[in-house]
Amino acid sequence: MEINLISDTVTKPSKEMLNAMLEAKVGDDVFKEDPTVNELEDKVAKIFGMDSALFFPSGTMTNQTAIKLHTSPGDQLICDKYAHVYNYEGGGVSFNSGVSCKLINGERGMFNNNQLIQAINPPDFYHSPKSSLVCIENTTNKGGGACWDLKDLELIRKTCSENNLAYHLDGARIWNAMIKKNQSPKDYGLLFDSISVCLSKGLGCPSGSVLVGSKDLINRALRVRKVLGGGMRQVGYLAACGIYALDNNFSRLSDDHQRALEIEKSLKNLSYIKKVEPVETNIVIFEIDSNVSSHLFLEKLKDKGVKIISMGDNKLRIVTHLDYTVDMHDSFLNILNKLSF
Repeated sequence: MEINLISDTVTKPSKEMLNAMLEAKVGDDVFKEDPTVNELEDKVAKIFGMDSALFFPSGTMTNQTAIKLHTSPGDQLICDKYAHVYNYEGGGVSFNSGVSCKLINGERGMFNNNQLIQAINPPDFYHSPKSSLVCIENTTNKGGGACWDLKDLELIRKTCSENNLAYHLDGARIWNAMIKKNQSPKDYGLLFDSISVCLSKGLGCPSGSVLVGSKDLINRALRVRKVLGGGMRQVGYLAACGIYALDNNFSRLSDDHQRALEIEKSLKNLSYIKKVEPVETNIVIFEIDSNVSSHLFLEKLKDKGVKIISMGDNKLRIVTHLDYTVDMHDSFLNILNKLSF
């Protein structure tokens, strides 16, 4: 039995999702003539209570488009030091938008409003880059699936409005945060100027993300998506997966969270585990003791059919997901409990 826990992106479409693909009505989406894509975009916009939405092939392209729309070359975006837009998007902020990042030293990928206020460059001080955009990631990937508190996000919204800053949510795993915190997507729609949501992680789609915002922003996003090469043709087959996932795979995310909690408990019982980040959703980040090789740990798991991923500095990551079954979970816990050095 192979147990792949490197990410929640490793899932494969279920038979039901494949059937939805087969039944999809499609057209040329570059001409906005794919009815299933149009249906998905309308559905996601309404879920968040926002005007409009646009389908993208990837979350990175979705975030990069939002950054491009909210900034001008030479500007500076503000984000946490763990932010995905800074760490894991290939330097796209500088390559695509000519923008630099001011990093906040937050806690598990989350910063507070006072830290944001300190990070904003004075608008009349032309020696420093112009602060123009604040990017939030929820849940935080490198922060171990941590969830922002809505009250903190509201305070940051107020500061953004007072300082003429755009406010973007990298919501790659926003579905997990909403399940964990019992929040409504409309809570986020009221706060952010743009929201990027991913369909290919916890929801189990093979590909696809959606950018949500005002009608004007999404109209401008069409051009940026074209420039970045994101225009696709009969992509309704993928959009059908998104519609199916939103209708069927959202509420079950709590199962992934529970299994992650049980993995956290097992890891804490192992003498060679130095630290386990508090688990809230489906990501478990832990640190191996310095006298134990993380490479050896990974190899021992691999020999037993288990794949997880390294994050450097003896830190490792486990991500639970739709295709991680009860039998796999029981087997993995048994392997962990018997693993020794």
